Amino acid sequence: MEHGPSTVASESPVATDMSLLLGLDGQRCELGDSVRRRYLVRNGDLHGVSVHPAAFLFSNYLSFAGRARLIAECVVPARKSGTEDESVADFCARRFGNEFAARVIDPLVGGLYAGRADELSVSAVFPRLVEMERSHGSICRALFHSRRRGARMPGRRLFSWLDGIGALPCALARELGSAVRSGAVVSAIRPLASGFEVQAGAAGSISARAVVVATQPHVARQLLETVDATAAEAVAQIDAPPMAVVFLGYRRGQVEHPLDGLGFLTPQTEGRDITGAQFCSTMFAGRAPEGHVAIAGYFGGARAPDLARLPTSDLIELARQEFADLIGARDAPVVSKVRHWPRGLPQYRSGHTARIAELDSLAGRVPGMFVTGNYFAGPSVANCLQQAANVAVNVHSFLKCTQNEERSQMADRAATG
Repeated sequence: MEHGPSTVASESPVATDMSLLLGLDGQRCELGDSVRRRYLVRNGDLHGVSVHPAAFLFSNYLSFAGRARLIAECVVPARKSGTEDESVADFCARRFGNEFAARVIDPLVGGLYAGRADELSVSAVFPRLVEMERSHGSICRALFHSRRRGARMPGRRLFSWLDGIGALPCALARELGSAVRSGAVVSAIRPLASGFEVQAGAAGSISARAVVVATQPHVARQLLETVDATAAEAVAQIDAPPMAVVFLGYRRGQVEHPLDGLGFLTPQTEGRDITGAQFCSTMFAGRAPEGHVAIAGYFGGARAPDLARLPTSDLIELARQEFADLIGARDAPVVSKVRHWPRGLPQYRSGHTARIAELDSLAGRVPGMFVTGNYFAGPSVANCLQQAANVAVNVHSFLKCTQNEERSQMADRAATG
């Protein structure tokens, strides 16, 4: 049962390399062939759209006017450059029309970030779209130009492992062996003349030349307060509203819907409690016993944080009602589990790129101090792996440079002694 991320993008080099390096390729699961559609809720019903990139132009999910406006994107003037941080909703409504923004982009943002498209910064969430408009004046023209140069469309293939995404950190921990010390609560980080002292309560203190803070934003704020006030203030502004994941297992005959997709997403305009759902047993083999199906529903986030705080029994009942209405799930599920996340996904709100710039420059202000996390380059597994790899390279370079400086100083002292 996945209660956090559930997929990895196949086109991610760092993810595929990591899977091979850790010996996980033999456990790799590719997305099931039964995933043929993406589902969105419209007027209280699930509406299936093909996974083809141009499917929205030929589907009646959008009105004729909405599709015509989508095509007209190529003639919409580019926004004049300015300092204002535009929201995802405003950017997409301006370029693709209000209907596409409300019916497609809004539920997409809800699914990817558990956020609201009218709150999140487009330059932080979809920087490539902003660059396309800046360089070509139109997203469609930028895509056409890219295709003419032989570039491939963004991949849609996803994978996981037999034991789920948790197989990755478990394999990493096994590889590192005794170097991993779990259960040590870090209370503070103190800068020293040449490095840092990490105070870990009952586990004692640790002296280090370099420290990587890879925690949730609210924890990073606490740890950075004694190191750099600017970085602490920047990360303090990153909110992560609570979320709840409700995992239900049914006998196949209890569910009318074919479940032939990744799941479904709900626009805010539908006024539903559920943000979206994943058809887990359709996505990957082994996620439910033979003759059964597994479905995960998502509640809370920036749209309705109070829902994520409901008791387990209330959330299960809420999910049952939503699944009964949308996919025809009848009677009590065979399995029901709930995972409460008091802090969910980070929200890339207005000014996020400036906050990340402050955190990226921390190592320049405080040599040896680095920060990483799912609030830098996107919360996906692939993005987090790439961000971590970049930080690892920076740490390695710093330690190597420090070591060379120490050797040089020792040589100078020996020569003058």
